[in-house]
Amino acid sequence: MKSLTHADYLALRRFPALDGLRAIAAVLVVFFHYGGPDWLQGWAGVQMFFVLSGFLITTLMLREERGTGQISLKEFYLRRGFRILPVYFVILLVTAAGSLIAGTFISNGIGPALKYFLTFTNEFAGSSPYGQSWSLGIEQKFYLVWPLVAIALGTVVLKRRAGAAALGMLLALVVVNFTASHSNPGWPLHYFSILTGVLLAVALHSPRGFALLRPLTNPVAQLFVSIGFVGVHLSVKPIAGFLDGVNGIPGHVLVIPVYALATAVLLTAMIAPGPATTFLSTKPMQFVGERSYSLYLVQTIAATIIAFFWPALSGVGQSVVVTALGLALASVLYTTVEIPMINLGRRVITRQRAKAAVKAAVAQQGAPQAPTPQSESSRLATIGQAQP
Repeated sequence: MKSLTHADYLALRRFPALDGLRAIAAVLVVFFHYGGPDWLQGWAGVQMFFVLSGFLITTLMLREERGTGQISLKEFYLRRGFRILPVYFVILLVTAAGSLIAGTFISNGIGPALKYFLTFTNEFAGSSPYGQSWSLGIEQKFYLVWPLVAIALGTVVLKRRAGAAALGMLLALVVVNFTASHSNPGWPLHYFSILTGVLLAVALHSPRGFALLRPLTNPVAQLFVSIGFVGVHLSVKPIAGFLDGVNGIPGHVLVIPVYALATAVLLTAMIAPGPATTFLSTKPMQFVGERSYSLYLVQTIAATIIAFFWPALSGVGQSVVVTALGLALASVLYTTVEIPMINLGRRVITRQRAKAAVKAAVAQQGAPQAPTPQSESSRLATIGQAQP
């Protein structure tokens, strides 16, 4: 049982285990919000999402750069826009409309918070039926800034990008001390989680970085890493209790960096074949993972419907039923909104590439051509005059 090679890693077209990790993260969050056991500490699933997001986005950028020599900002933002925005605004519209019909548009907080939801500053919106979308505020600002930073740091200088990610993680650790009294004191550390994924992507893309992490890609190591991560996850509550109050910061905030680093180790192990990868790549895990984004956003609607028809339901039963209904609603959104809009985005990008190719061909045809040399003297006379 061999570890993955760097060439094998670069040749991977997709990471099948990541669907399973997204599935686990989404279900953890729903269980946390709607009756799941406290020892499960499902809120940490959002941090797993953040690490995965930083890793995947950066990996795609680095591979695009490796294949084409550059990163297309326009295509990046188009892909993100068609992937993220349609479902986000559909569920926001349904939530706001439902609140209006129920007469709770102001009292439940969604009315006053609309300005935050429309500007992706969700993490500062406060409590409302769309409060779970706070993480989108964090991620959208990352999507906006990180590609610009990556390009500004140079085309192939991975060390600079790794340094920028590490510096960002350090700043997040420092800034959190100045936001301890804020209503959302942990918001800087969410960027620590995302940048942990960024740093991991940069490290794995580099031959030297991959060599350091390669032992984790062994199937046997994958099994031990998986068991260790479960142990870390189940230790989130006691670790948070131990750290609670340091510099006046809640323990559940201070445990975020620990969990993010543990997720990065797990993610490294999951890029290679192994027993855990096989489980996370099964069809049920893939099914939930593909719908995890919609499930995450639609959970409050699902819970509201369940509460209306089954108000006495609580505990683990509630979390299971809400998750099941959420998955059903997410499947509808996945097939009617997510996939069609993703495909539309791809068509838009394809058309733009075709137009750019035609424009380049026309420009090439219109450019002055070097004359065919008739003799050595005429050839020398034209050196430096011909346009490529």
